[in-house]
Amino acid sequence: MKKHYENKLKKSRHSIMDSKELASIAFIEGKLVEGAIEYLMKEGFVNIITPHITKATGSCENINTLFELDYFGQKGYLVQTGQLYLEGFIPHFKKVYCVGPSFRAEPKVDHRHLTEFPLIEIEFETEESNGLYKLMEYIEGIICSMISKVLREARNELNFLGADIKYLENIKPPFKKITYREAIEILNNKGYEVKFGDDLKHEHEQAVVKHFGDVPVFITHYPQHIKFFNMRMNENDPTIANSTDLILPFSGEAVGAAEREHNYEKLIKRLEDSTMLKMLKEKGGSIDDFRWYLELIKKKPIPHAGCGIGLNRVAQFVLKSSDIRACAAFPMNKENLM
Repeated sequence: MKKHYENKLKKSRHSIMDSKELASIAFIEGKLVEGAIEYLMKEGFVNIITPHITKATGSCENINTLFELDYFGQKGYLVQTGQLYLEGFIPHFKKVYCVGPSFRAEPKVDHRHLTEFPLIEIEFETEESNGLYKLMEYIEGIICSMISKVLREARNELNFLGADIKYLENIKPPFKKITYREAIEILNNKGYEVKFGDDLKHEHEQAVVKHFGDVPVFITHYPQHIKFFNMRMNENDPTIANSTDLILPFSGEAVGAAEREHNYEKLIKRLEDSTMLKMLKEKGGSIDDFRWYLELIKKKPIPHAGCGIGLNRVAQFVLKSSDIRACAAFPMNKENLM
């Protein structure tokens, strides 16, 4: 993206509402979503409308970023993920998806975080083994369909904003795949001090993608203790989860994905031992917030997997922008409320 456009697009939206730059961003956002949906429909996924006000079952790992509200005397939250609600329909439809807002009470006002953004999520039934690899195949298909859609139908807007068309045309599956341990080895060889169990920072992610020539990279098999409680542990090494993040140039982690734990006893144990539940209890919640989900898995223990794709981080990658605020029609953060 041209730097002066990026700087303009970081301004308050009311001051640039009539600009061609903002209209181009809005158009590109819409086409990216259409590209994802077209691929999912072709692959037989069923669209599920998930709730946007939930119990803690609508949260991601960090409970402290939930927007809390009084829901007629009950404690409720603005949703962060529709994942667990999607999982409820796997027994009926096998493959499901949703597109909805994800709300994060992020106090930071910076180039990487928003308090609201669109999230594209999928969940699907898998074989007992190798579900992670089918999941990565679906993610590659979704991302490439999103790129193809904007290249076909938003090329004028891409050119206007200064996108690198040739670069986008060369993004093809399969994407590079490395394990978390391999990523740590690469980083330590480059002078970073990262040990097993550390969550990778944005600078680490960008060092990895640069190492492979600024292309999308899957990092797989993260330590299970830093991931969501229902990510399935690896049978050969229970210290790691059958998980992956897709790291994109410029934006970093754009997709979080994993096989899901479908063994009821293991799931209960993971939840009881999770930092997430400890944080929830400090807020007055309990394991009962997850009771309906636990009962679902107990009744229907189906192997499955899924992911969440952050739209605006994909847009950042498509536009080669260093700032997520320039890649959303309405970039919500602590300083921006319309």
